[in-house]
Amino acid sequence: MPFFAFLLFLAAPPQDDAADQLARDLKKMIDVFSIADREAADPVIPDAAFYQGAIPGMLKTLDPHSIFFDPGQFEQLKQMQKSESKGFGSIVSVLPGRVIVLQAMDGTPSAKAGLTAGDEILAINGYDLARLEFEQLVQLLTASRQREAQLYVRRPGNARILRFTLKPELVDTPSIDRAFLLAPQIGYVRIASFEEPTGKLAREKIEALGGENLKGLVIDLRNNPGGAVQAALETASLFLNPDQLVFSVKGRNAKTEEVRVPKLARPYKFPVAILINGKSASASEILSGALQDHDRATILGEPSYGKGLVQRVYSLSGNSGLALTTAFYYTPSGRSIQKPLAFGQLDSTAIVPQGSFHTDAGREVRGGGGIQPDEAIAPAELSRLEMVLDASGSITSFATEYLQTHEIGADFDVIPELLDELRVFLSAHRIQPPVSDFLRDRSWIQSRLKQEILSLKFGVAKGDEVEMQRDVLVQSAIEKLR
Repeated sequence: MPFFAFLLFLAAPPQDDAADQLARDLKKMIDVFSIADREAADPVIPDAAFYQGAIPGMLKTLDPHSIFFDPGQFEQLKQMQKSESKGFGSIVSVLPGRVIVLQAMDGTPSAKAGLTAGDEILAINGYDLARLEFEQLVQLLTASRQREAQLYVRRPGNARILRFTLKPELVDTPSIDRAFLLAPQIGYVRIASFEEPTGKLAREKIEALGGENLKGLVIDLRNNPGGAVQAALETASLFLNPDQLVFSVKGRNAKTEEVRVPKLARPYKFPVAILINGKSASASEILSGALQDHDRATILGEPSYGKGLVQRVYSLSGNSGLALTTAFYYTPSGRSIQKPLAFGQLDSTAIVPQGSFHTDAGREVRGGGGIQPDEAIAPAELSRLEMVLDASGSITSFATEYLQTHEIGADFDVIPELLDELRVFLSAHRIQPPVSDFLRDRSWIQSRLKQEILSLKFGVAKGDEVEMQRDVLVQSAIEKLR
């Protein structure tokens, strides 16, 4: 045998049987635990050593989303999956130390108890809201929906503090919460989440706006965290041709799956613009990526979150559980929706394909995780005066007082004399901006005041229509569609 061949033979150990190697590795872990249990200065608690140490440590070498649940956590997870969304049915404006009711939806606990737009909530279950920071307020409002709540309320024009008792009930929060015309034959639909009925609801909303007669549609997916993937498929099928690829699923041990538009789909043909931001994730990215890759929609806004995981939850012995990432979602052009999982020993190239990607028309689109917009547009930054007016709640307070003495119609608009009244109100509340600042921000103040007055009188949805008229991203979408 040649000398170099002999060296190679010595350097290459025989292949170990995988089962034997696993047994040896597990024995090492047991040996370490045994020595620590016998010799460590402090007692070793087995549950803590394995549930909080060894098992989570192993999963951290995979990705940040694979999680082990000890028996208590797994039971809590199962209860959360069974739980139903309860609340009081009120829409509020949350400011530091202040919570003002904007709308009490019909038939909900808030409306039944007698809460009305303009009411200021002073205390909840004995907690004085004026003493709480913004984050504490949000936590308190979230926690209070789980049980009966005692509210102390100040109503404009009433010196007496009112007390309300609200019991949480199931509240219907549709996944599509806004649908209206931005301009003649230009529709707007905001999808807040993807749930089982979202696809059907989207078609109903589009038909109500004009259906095939629309000249364009803006789909707002900003802050949409995702939800049911099937709902994203059904929504995409409203715009893509039958049998077009919507997304694919690929994993190390999972068979590659291609998900396509049903052959009997009847898609709309009008142009579409989709709005996304850094909080658009999961199913939102599946819809955006599919319409972008097939040149069916223009994507505007900021890069999306980048969450394209397929996870399975496994029940383990001892009433514990495991949520494990088993595959990833990819757009029709092959882009990974999941951002690189630079975690532990994971090689990000294993899940994020390298190279260039192109749409059906040959346009190059960026990969690397998430959806990159065709046109990057950041939200407009508020001026110093605008931030002060928003943070202080001054415009909401003025709108509340104004409606105590004035009746308005749906065609209400803010006239110059009303802006003068607002300036007097602000001065009385120690907000005295320079005339130049007020004139510079006059258009924003006028729109913001109109929004608050209409929200308090006719509901938040009416006010949102006004807000969209000053939304930089929405206005850019309208121009693209035209």
